[in-house]
Amino acid sequence: MRRIIFLITVAIIVLSCNKKSKVEKAVDQIPAVEIKVARFDKLFFETPPQDLGKLKKDFPFFFPAGNDDSVWVNKMKDPIWRELYTEVQKKYANFEPVQKEFETLFKHIKYYFPETKTPKIITVISEMDYNNKVIYADSLVIISLELYLGKEHKFYQFPKYLKQNFEQKQIMPDIVSDFSTKKIAPITEKNFLAQMIYFGKQLYLKDLLLTDYSDSDKIGYTPEQIKWCQENESYMWRYFLEKEMLYSNDQKLNMRFITPAPFSKFYLEIDNESPGRVGTWLGWQIVRSYMKNNEVTLPELLKKNAKEVFEKSKYKPNKNVE
Repeated sequence: MRRIIFLITVAIIVLSCNKKSKVEKAVDQIPAVEIKVARFDKLFFETPPQDLGKLKKDFPFFFPAGNDDSVWVNKMKDPIWRELYTEVQKKYANFEPVQKEFETLFKHIKYYFPETKTPKIITVISEMDYNNKVIYADSLVIISLELYLGKEHKFYQFPKYLKQNFEQKQIMPDIVSDFSTKKIAPITEKNFLAQMIYFGKQLYLKDLLLTDYSDSDKIGYTPEQIKWCQENESYMWRYFLEKEMLYSNDQKLNMRFITPAPFSKFYLEIDNESPGRVGTWLGWQIVRSYMKNNEVTLPELLKKNAKEVFEKSKYKPNKNVE
């Protein structure tokens, strides 16, 4: 019996590897894409004030109308901005590793979304707006490098749960997050389940597009936080069911379990041990289960409503690890 179980396990692993390798082989066959990078951060702080007009002509979208040139010249000379620029250059004097990662990511994007245009990357130093670390527009990807200097950087006066994702390894997951908003059908229902499934789809996209990334990097957790979710999966799920949360329209549930926070709010002793956004993590597991148990294409998944995804997912949480 043990031998049979062993052989079945090996067969499952081999089949999974073969399936993955077919996709990766297809991705490898996609012609290399040339990703152009414009280091606007560097251009801005190294451009002499007398040449500001040329910079404005080349990058008009960074110079909104109504501001006198003195605003930009003062920023170029400001000691605090220049110190920030110096720190960014220390970290990203060589941007090639990030560029190569994006080329790998974009080949995967091309495999699943062949109609996608090849965008240009523009790096900037912005206002430390952590809600807009990356902007993926139709033909541009704008990356605010000042928010990827490393979680312990002296400039960061932010809570720990935010700083932990101010790392270079979060650039690609953040790009996919913003890219996904153009591909996933918008939320039309107001219930909690709709939020869970929407962000579950976003994380499932990262499974496909960031194949070399760990689950913790995809969702922005520490390995310990991933372990906590795995060990408490059935407890969390039972709590959601017993409190009849799934189809509740109470918007406070999003604050408690979906939006970034230092911890999730069960209003129990486990709160301080939990990571924030556990609703998104559970939504991810539901979407994974749905795709495992249904013959559905990726575009079909991204259009499906939350109720159908949940009901056909056959989702069963893993038993709590003792």
